[in-house]
This record gives sequence, C-alpha cells and structure tokens, in this order.
Amino acid sequence: MRKLLKDIARKARTMSGDGKVAAYIPMLAAVDPGKFALVVRTAEGQEWAVGDADEPFSIQSISKLFALALAMEWVGAPLWEKVGREPSGMRFNSLIQLETEDGRPRNPFINAGAIATTDALMSARPEYAQDLLEQIRLLAGNPAIEMDGAVHRSEMATGDLNRAMAFVLKAHGNLANDPIAVTDAYFGANAIARFRSPVAISER
Repeated sequence: MRKLLKDIARKARTMSGDGKVAAYIPMLAAVDPGKFALVVRTAEGQEWAVGDADEPFSIQSISKLFALALAMEWVGAPLWEKVGREPSGMRFNSLIQLETEDGRPRNPFINAGAIATTDALMSARPEYAQDLLEQIRLLAGNPAIEMDGAVHRSEMATGDLNRAMAFVLKAHGNLANDPIAVTDAYFGANAIARFRSPVAISER
C-alpha cells in the first residue's frame, strides 16, 4: 500500500499544472495547485497517507452530503416537498433553472438544493450549524475539525449568487428562514476544515 500511494502521488504531482483552482472564492483561488494528498482507510481501521495530508482544507460541497444525511434523519420525507431528486442538467449554481422551475431545486447537491436543505435543517433545529459540525467530527473520529473562519468570510464576501438563490427560494415560498441567515449557515458548512490529519508518508 505504501508503494502504491507513493507511485500515485508522484504521477499526480506531474499533473498539477493541468487544471485550475477555483477562482470564484478568493481563499480558494489562493490555494497552491501543487498540493496533493491521498489517504486510504480500511474498514478495519488501518490508515495510510501520502503527500500533504497534514494540510487543512475546507470540505466545500462535500458538506452537502452530510447536510442531506442529517435532513433525512431530522426532517424525513417532507424534505422532498422542498427539493427534487432529479439531475439538474445545468450548472450547479444556475439561477435561471431555479427561477423557471418555480423555486424548487432539482436535487440537494446543486447549490439551490443545498440552501433549501440547510433551511429545512435550521427549521428543525436552530443549533443546526453546531450539530452538523459535531456529526462530521463523530463520523471522522476527529474532534479537531473546525470551521475555517477565513474561508467562511471569503465565501460571505463573494456569495451574492447564492444569496440570490436564497431570495428566489423565499419568493416562491420555499424558504422558511431569513435568506441571509440560511446562506451564512450554508457558507459555514462549506468552510468546515480538518485541522488534524494522519501523519503523511514521505514521498522521498
């Protein structure tokens, strides 16, 4: 396993210039594109890591999965009255689709759907943000997981399109809480980061 991970890391390092980092959030735009990490954990609890595995990073849209899992537990079937379960067929942050379909997002994994899911969670439990953080800590077995305040502020400063989606949801009667408060909680979930990781394996 160690040899396999080292080989993968070496190959991945050579491709770091092939793509682009996300530029729509300043803190993400500043990330070094040469960073790479890979962690493998077996069902038996064995763990291997390679590369920059000790580097904290915000989970961004991975948070949508955890939010949906909580919503299915706390809200249940009524969630699907607010959010669909179909492919979007358009960009993850399409405002046009949301408006033309009367403020009902296609699924929980596009931004509008995640915002509607966040709203449902906030209605179920006002302390939702802390509950989500605790749930992720529990699942990861890592109490050191926190929200990255700098990333959260960066998203809040540039999140006008997401706020627009929240207001469209509200205009169509599909948002119970204040759109600003809901998007603030949504940005906070995206900014959850891991501040203590497995010891990385040297690639040398």
